[in-house]
Amino acid sequence: MAIFSSLISNTQADIGTDQRGFSVPLVIAVTGHRNLLDNELLVLREKARAFFSEIRADFPDRQITVMSALAKGADMLVAEEALKLDFSLTVPLPMSKQEYMRDFDSVELREKFESILAQATEVYELPLTSGNTLASITEYGEGRNQQYAQLGVFLCGHCHILLALWDGKYSDNLGGTSQVVRFHHDDVMPGYTTDTGGSGIILVDDESDLVYHIVCSRNQPNGSPEGNLKAGDHWWFSLDAKEPRSKRMPESHRRTFAYTNDFSTDALKYAGKIRDEAYALLNDKNWEELPSGLRSIDRLFCAADWLAIHFQKRVVMALRLAHLLAVLMGLMYIAYSDILPKQQFLYAFLGFFALATAIYAFGKRNSWHRKYLDYRTLAEGLRVQLYWAAAGVTSGSKSKFMHDTFLQTQDPELGWIRNVMRVAGTQCDASSYKGLSGLTFSLTNWLGGTEMGQMGYFRRKGVRCALQFQRTERLSNFALCLGVVVVACLILTSAELGEQVRDPLVVGMGIMLLFVGVRQSYSHSVADEELIRQYEFMYKIFGNARRRIDLIDNDDEKRRILRILGDAALGEHAQWILMNRERTMDGGEVFQMGQ
Repeated sequence: MAIFSSLISNTQADIGTDQRGFSVPLVIAVTGHRNLLDNELLVLREKARAFFSEIRADFPDRQITVMSALAKGADMLVAEEALKLDFSLTVPLPMSKQEYMRDFDSVELREKFESILAQATEVYELPLTSGNTLASITEYGEGRNQQYAQLGVFLCGHCHILLALWDGKYSDNLGGTSQVVRFHHDDVMPGYTTDTGGSGIILVDDESDLVYHIVCSRNQPNGSPEGNLKAGDHWWFSLDAKEPRSKRMPESHRRTFAYTNDFSTDALKYAGKIRDEAYALLNDKNWEELPSGLRSIDRLFCAADWLAIHFQKRVVMALRLAHLLAVLMGLMYIAYSDILPKQQFLYAFLGFFALATAIYAFGKRNSWHRKYLDYRTLAEGLRVQLYWAAAGVTSGSKSKFMHDTFLQTQDPELGWIRNVMRVAGTQCDASSYKGLSGLTFSLTNWLGGTEMGQMGYFRRKGVRCALQFQRTERLSNFALCLGVVVVACLILTSAELGEQVRDPLVVGMGIMLLFVGVRQSYSHSVADEELIRQYEFMYKIFGNARRRIDLIDNDDEKRRILRILGDAALGEHAQWILMNRERTMDGGEVFQMGQ
């Protein structure tokens, strides 16, 4: 990833105390031609407004942000329409503002650019790409085109939808509209990306390939749209094998947006509690010393972490109630079969069974289990993202960002997590920070030691889970030994024992086995044994990183180790969510416990 210069303007007031600050903006990036036909401008504006209206209607709870470089033509046109609808505007500039102004060849255009820029929420200047100098980009040619290519990659990497006002013709113009669309689909931009063959990522389903294509002409020879396309035509354009162009957003992408919308809705619903109760990664002192871009990551982390704990409590409550009801079901059956065969026990059995089923159904309908797993995974991804950004850790690729590969090869439905992370880290990706205070902050608060940071957390949680699992194992062993003793007594003395002694022994053993079975079922449901292995593994990983870093003085080497550590943590989180997704809340467990 290229190193970006600092944020040059941030007119947005801090929204840490505003409940909308916990929601996720829906970001639409703009790419398009500069030389539009005057007689098509009205139609293009109408199509852009119609698209924005559709998005606002579909996602009424989302703040919509348009990201545009404000180049002449399509960029300015779309930005003007967005501001009319009170959408927020983010402006990444391909180079310094002073140098970029040379693209505007009239006083009128420069004044228009300045006017729109003044209304932007955030403005970033992207730095010189590798090999460029100030002198090399003053001339129109390869050097300057590299800056536009970098801009296109940045737009694709930090938006949810790419809005393209495009003639539909593919070309080799580096950094041009067709190249940006191609990169959004295939991760390839010949002349900028190092591998023109693309990456392995393009072989899996990708939620970040969504383009809304509005067809336009160009004011130049042979400027008509490609083939049968007509100016004003519009489609959703993706890599969907069956229907790459459609009038309706592809269903897979709609599901991704729906999950992101669920998170935003939950964050808004509980905004007050999140603000008052959430555990933040940054404190007031950190806010003063570290880059302001970390704040947006921290706000979303607070929301994801608090919501994960909230839904985890609901899942645990449901599991405990269901297992308690399973015990009661077993007791009713034992009472009917071995003590007193009255119909009331059977009615009670069915009543407890129905109540347990209802609890599972209610939790499943409200997605408690999915939300707990997804929000926890999001929170852990944001944790790594924040500490990487604070320490100055980058992806090592100028065309890929940290969020691009997280969970990429897992369940496609988890793509919504990347959708959140790509907008949370926009400012940090646009202003990579290399300050020593950030590296020290990450080493202390993230890596930590045996009593602090993530290393201390994994040690404490591992010990706690091990104790819980040991109690379950001891109870199982005790029940087994007791059962063997009872059976031996029945075999050796059955002739002498009367029903008054034998029946209570049998009933007591049955009740003991019932309690043990339900306790083991609960231990399996909360994955006690797997969590012990996970905590032990992560403690070793963080411990190894701690020892390596303590032996070196080179800051770049420390960042390299933190990058490897983050990759390991993200990989473990991916395995964790896949493992726990198999333990869904459904009626199956009720039937198993009933047996």
